[in-house]
Amino acid sequence: MCGIVGYIGHSEAAPIILDSLRKLEYRGYDSAGIAVFDGENINIVKAPGKLDCLVEKTEGGKALKGACGIGHTRWATHGEPSENNAHPHCNDDRTIVAVHNGIIENYLEQKEKLTRRGYTFYSQTDTEVATKLVDYYYKKYKDPIRALANFVLKVRGSYALAVIFADRADEIYAVRKDSPMILGVTEGESFLASDVPAILKYTRNVYYIDNGEIACLKRGKVDFYNLDGDSLEKSVTKITWDAETAEKGGYPHFMLKEMHEQPKVIRDTLNSFLKKGKINFSEAGLTNREIKKFSGIVIAACGSAYHVAVVMQYVVESMVHIPVRVELASEFRYRDPVLDKSQLFIVISQSGETADSLAALRLAKEHKLTTLAIVNVVGATIAREADKVLYTKAGPEISVATTKAYSAQLIVCYLLALQFAAVNKTISAERYSELIAELLALPDKVEEVLSKKKSIQKFAASVANKKDVFFIGRGIDYAVCLEGSLKLKEISYMHSEAYAAGELKHGTISLIEKGTPVIAMVTQPQTAEKTVSNLEETRSRGALTVSFSFDGKCAAEGIKFGLPRTEPCFAASLAVVPLQLFAYYMSVLRGNDVDKPRNLAKSVTVE
Repeated sequence: MCGIVGYIGHSEAAPIILDSLRKLEYRGYDSAGIAVFDGENINIVKAPGKLDCLVEKTEGGKALKGACGIGHTRWATHGEPSENNAHPHCNDDRTIVAVHNGIIENYLEQKEKLTRRGYTFYSQTDTEVATKLVDYYYKKYKDPIRALANFVLKVRGSYALAVIFADRADEIYAVRKDSPMILGVTEGESFLASDVPAILKYTRNVYYIDNGEIACLKRGKVDFYNLDGDSLEKSVTKITWDAETAEKGGYPHFMLKEMHEQPKVIRDTLNSFLKKGKINFSEAGLTNREIKKFSGIVIAACGSAYHVAVVMQYVVESMVHIPVRVELASEFRYRDPVLDKSQLFIVISQSGETADSLAALRLAKEHKLTTLAIVNVVGATIAREADKVLYTKAGPEISVATTKAYSAQLIVCYLLALQFAAVNKTISAERYSELIAELLALPDKVEEVLSKKKSIQKFAASVANKKDVFFIGRGIDYAVCLEGSLKLKEISYMHSEAYAAGELKHGTISLIEKGTPVIAMVTQPQTAEKTVSNLEETRSRGALTVSFSFDGKCAAEGIKFGLPRTEPCFAASLAVVPLQLFAYYMSVLRGNDVDKPRNLAKSVTVE
């Protein structure tokens, strides 16, 4: 979950690397480091804390000279955040330097082998072990390609590794397995990064490197090799994202900016799949004939993507009447799941690199299921390995706490549900058209919710000193509560829980004290009365009750907020927005770093 950057070209490397790392700081901010080759020596500077500490230590990069370098911003896995454990790591004579994103699972085994061969270690990290393993094979074979190939064969885990060899001044070498890495080229310059936003300012021409492939970056050129040392041909992908979308655009935080981008993201995602008022998945290779044959759906995801899957489960089962099973990817992969080849297996992941989701995808493929990925990043590993892929149009999302990517995923799930219903004739043609029209109206309605953010800010200020918050709902409302509670925990560090409203009386209501905020989502007509009753049960025990419903017409007492009316099956797209805003304002009021919450990183590429 770290961020890595590399540059080789005709300019000073350090300022470019620091600028690029700034775009990746959401991936880790425990420490940062940089290594630049000046023609004679590889100079390494590291600093604990956020990237600003490294920027200050290197005078904005001016203190390091040279046109070839690598950098890293760390989310700690092995060893505490410290200068010693920060990347880059090096061999004893500083002739080989590396940065790494991922986890080497058998690093202790490799460390023992290297220790027996006379190696010593200065850090607690798996990356130092990886670097010295490369050193061992480089000294043995005198060839970086063979050294990295042997490294791949000996280690287990995930890695995106970038390496500089002091006796190869005009080259940076890279290898990956299950951790994201993109390579960019422009005239006379080459770049390496964990994610596209890091290099958008410099180039839009990128290569995607596959598992077990080795890359050699030169000035304006990248050569690729397989583990046998044979050359590989790769085609360039043109990135169409606007670089400005990766900047704050006048907002105090990326999260607030990205919440305000949700209407556009929803509109763009809808337009990418709607042709003349009809849903068209032909670009993904998903035909109506295939849809017809699926007996059910299994969805695997993690975090917010899992909450999207829970919404999809309710929508598909009510609209299509086929069974849908939602699985936490981190649990699914360690079970012996009962799967049927007639099922469609869906993986939802913003980055397309989520380690547990990728493992779940591979398990489903072993069971011969048709696999479909819903991802935001073109060319991501999950997108490449799935049989079919539907891309959301969220653009780069920088804040660790997802908002617009979640909303874009919801839209794809609605479209899938609608198309399954149409193909299976569980809704009429007239109803299909009505629901498409309502989807097209969602962006303006999200805009309306955002326009009332000051009322949410005022409410947040009134409860900022509370120690607990509870969210309750039923059906789709419960799924939204799961996401609202996660957002609050992620960035405000406040204890919150989401419960299916009917479960309160089975123990949880004992936690309610005088003044405890209980937030109820009440958008589903068939369960509204029951949820209101549950909310009143908490109110009678002293809770501060809050409800969100269409037009604020909720029978419950207490604070009421209104949402624009929409089809109840699409309510999550509107109901989640005030909960995102609530979490945001709570974080600001409590003085937290909204975009970079403690202990979290954007792309979870470790298990």
